[in-house]
Amino acid sequence: MSTVVARVPRAEDSDKMTCLLVTPWWRRHLPGEDSEAVDGGVDPTPILDWDHPLVRSMAEQITPLWHSDPVTALKEAHQLVASTVRPVYAVNDVQPISRTLSRGRGSCSQRMAVLEGLARTHGIATRVRGLVVDGRFWYPRFPQVPFLVPARVLLAWPEFRVEQEWVQVSELFGTLSEMESSGGSGFSNAGGETLFDAVARTAVDWDGQTCSPGMPSACDLSATVLTDLGRFASRDDLFTLHGQTLCSPLTALGDPFLSRWTPPAVTHR
Repeated sequence: MSTVVARVPRAEDSDKMTCLLVTPWWRRHLPGEDSEAVDGGVDPTPILDWDHPLVRSMAEQITPLWHSDPVTALKEAHQLVASTVRPVYAVNDVQPISRTLSRGRGSCSQRMAVLEGLARTHGIATRVRGLVVDGRFWYPRFPQVPFLVPARVLLAWPEFRVEQEWVQVSELFGTLSEMESSGGSGFSNAGGETLFDAVARTAVDWDGQTCSPGMPSACDLSATVLTDLGRFASRDDLFTLHGQTLCSPLTALGDPFLSRWTPPAVTHR
């Protein structure tokens, strides 16, 4: 079992349970299409509005690398986003990436979207995998108010088409086994490091690939995944079909405050 998974709450721990009140109750998350059936795309979308001047300007900073060495270009793009867009706890997953860049701050999901937009700007197709993750995975990040954490969190996990192969964002900096060996501890969801930052340091393993019989891995996050929704041609498609983590009224109410709340500084890099 992953070392980062919070214990299952008992009835007497109800004050620490994830909040069903902020989780849309009508939403049924069912497995999606087979991965091979989804091609992804390079066109701009309402979220991935890479035709905006702000996005194009950022993409041009690493233009020479896109065609000669796309993987290195994606790494450089990741580091550029990490250094340019300040991490915050925003909750509006459908915010256009141009808006994220104009603000200079964004959630893990919003920063991932910027990375996708930069890739599409230079003809690298992207798609996302939809993962419904147990809200208890976020307990370490909000130890004082775990009762406000949604019971289920919907993640759009990007994949990039490089040399006729789909490469998940978890493996831009190396295979999962390589990242596990070089990254020290796995991602704990505590402190200032976000999933966006973690993929450059350690293995973020949603499928238990870093485990072997009798050998658990600190990088294995598979126990936190409640539903694998499959692949979608864009994050727009995912959120259109399944909605965001929070219902629309709570997103509208919470985002203005949460989008200014920055995680504590990362100390273990």
